[in-house]
Amino acid sequence: MKAIRINEFGGPEVMKIVEVENLLPAADEILVKVYAASVNPADYIIRQGGNEGLKPLLKLPMGLGIDAAGIVEEVGSEVAEFKKGDRVYGVPNYLDGSYTEYLAAKANQFALMPQTISFNEAASLPACARMAWSGMVEKAKVQPGQRVLIHGAAGGIGNLALQFAKAYGAYVIGTASAHNADFLRKLGADEVIDYNTQKFEDVVSDMDIVFNATPTTTVDEALRLRSVKVLKEGGIFVCTHGVWPNEEFKGLLARKNATVSMAGVDINHQHCFTEVAKLIDAGKVKPIVSKVYIWEQAAEAHRDSETKHVRGKIVLEIRKED
Repeated sequence: MKAIRINEFGGPEVMKIVEVENLLPAADEILVKVYAASVNPADYIIRQGGNEGLKPLLKLPMGLGIDAAGIVEEVGSEVAEFKKGDRVYGVPNYLDGSYTEYLAAKANQFALMPQTISFNEAASLPACARMAWSGMVEKAKVQPGQRVLIHGAAGGIGNLALQFAKAYGAYVIGTASAHNADFLRKLGADEVIDYNTQKFEDVVSDMDIVFNATPTTTVDEALRLRSVKVLKEGGIFVCTHGVWPNEEFKGLLARKNATVSMAGVDINHQHCFTEVAKLIDAGKVKPIVSKVYIWEQAAEAHRDSETKHVRGKIVLEIRKED
């Protein structure tokens, strides 16, 4: 079988399609014939050598990619929820990579993919859907009529957080560039704030939920402080990456009796992906794919991703749908 591997850290050119050994699933795993994988910011961060948290975990040579969609080729002896031929989507074992013709992964990291979408669309979802679902549904527990502010609403995580909040009946305000305003309104946003020309704290207040879905490479303490300031009493600030609150931040949270939570922690992947599939098949949520590259164009796809101006997700097509 073939897979994309890196033998050194660096730019997009370090990714190579190479022959690797065939895989066999362990007792609690499934072997997936991969049709598509998505490109996430984490992929190029890992390719470059990782951040402080990732560096100790990265061992060369290694694969890239953290989510995929495909068909179950084999099931382990302890797996009861899947059978050969099932169309599935999910995440592989951590850091195993999904830019590959086949992957073996824990069965509980996958679910049956939505019936109404393609492999390319399904592959765009898992990594971002688990963060958006964890933050908006499990941590913030969004309710009908609540006021929700989403930073980075046009991105891979943000657009799904917006759609989940709308599916649950919330009033949703998104921050984005003017270029993405109409796009967000079509997804259901009730208001859109152009972050280039407006300060969101001058426009909104008394928010039940503020969800920060800006890229994980963005560390902006000022944004976090401003976000807590627009929360109502007892509101919640959810972030897709670590929050290291300073004394001012903690004091503001205390005065508002507000809480802060990190999305994506301790999530039940299979339950999340199953519930997301239901919303998609019900027409309440749709995957947003900005561009599809064949996997031989992985370097170009990474360069596109690194612009940090992607609407929705970039997908690598590993093989054509049958």
